Amino acid sequence: MKSILGVLFVFIGCCSNVIFLELLVTEYPGCGNLITFAQFFIISVEGFIFTTRVGTKKPVIPVVNYLYMVMFFFIVSVVNNYAINFNISMPLHMIFRSGSLIANMILGIIILKKRYTISKYLAVLMISAGICTCTIMSAKTVSRESDKHKHYEEEDGTESAEFVTWLIGIGMLTFALFMSARMGIYQEVLYKQYGKHPREALFYSHAIPLLAFAFIGKDIVHHVSLFSQSEPFEISYLGIEVPILWLYMIGNCITQYVCIRSVFILTTECSSLVVTLVVTLRKFVSLIFSIVYFKNPFTFYHWIGTSMVFGGTLIFLGFIEKVTNVLRPAPKDVKVE
Repeated sequence: MKSILGVLFVFIGCCSNVIFLELLVTEYPGCGNLITFAQFFIISVEGFIFTTRVGTKKPVIPVVNYLYMVMFFFIVSVVNNYAINFNISMPLHMIFRSGSLIANMILGIIILKKRYTISKYLAVLMISAGICTCTIMSAKTVSRESDKHKHYEEEDGTESAEFVTWLIGIGMLTFALFMSARMGIYQEVLYKQYGKHPREALFYSHAIPLLAFAFIGKDIVHHVSLFSQSEPFEISYLGIEVPILWLYMIGNCITQYVCIRSVFILTTECSSLVVTLVVTLRKFVSLIFSIVYFKNPFTFYHWIGTSMVFGGTLIFLGFIEKVTNVLRPAPKDVKVE
């Protein structure tokens, strides 16, 4: 029952989180730092109360080991959110982040000396080709995307300036992709040594970096001011008006918490294969909704690229092979007379 509820709330929490995120970045593309800080703060408060029991419970894994993981996690989170400033559409953002298996495989081969089957190498080639297809096609529509990001548009409005801005965004997403994979490898080594403590890791990976937000505090304060000046929304039964962007922000933080907690439930109830499959399917649903509801530019070639990314992911996880084995009829016993 817990696993079913976990799957249900992964889709509810994570998909609705993408909706609130797009509502925010459509209005102010540069608000990524504020969103990241709000999410880190909420999860840290919850973890301090329920995971560390108001600081009375000592961590199983030494805090110094968390410092390295925190460095990776903070950089990945900030860079991913900040990349939206640079003419990166939400569909491309989601597709690019779905290519994490590529980075994991490359770094796994280099650092952990891992070897994979032929099917996994082919799956990674499919994912790579899919991401390249979507990226190239997005490059052709980048001038239209720049209309959503006027805050960072060059005064002369030349296509070359817009393209350079987009290339910086692609570079940021690529950097974050490999940093995320490196963090995953570090976690794998850490958990082998100390055991798995995901709730503890969740708290310290969000709480320790809070001080680092001081370096981007000016940008956060600026967007706090912009949010406070947004269109007021009347809450009739309370008799008050609240800036609409702050309501979106509250929705974003709540759904982010539901999303992360639901994934945690799945990790304790299901195999890692099932968890990864659920998260991958969730990304696909979020992508479709983003395209249809927010009318993000998406061509026929984008669909081909997306199909290759998610198809390659399912092949990499061995899902297609498992389904084939289940559907294959059992061999009948042959009687020997």
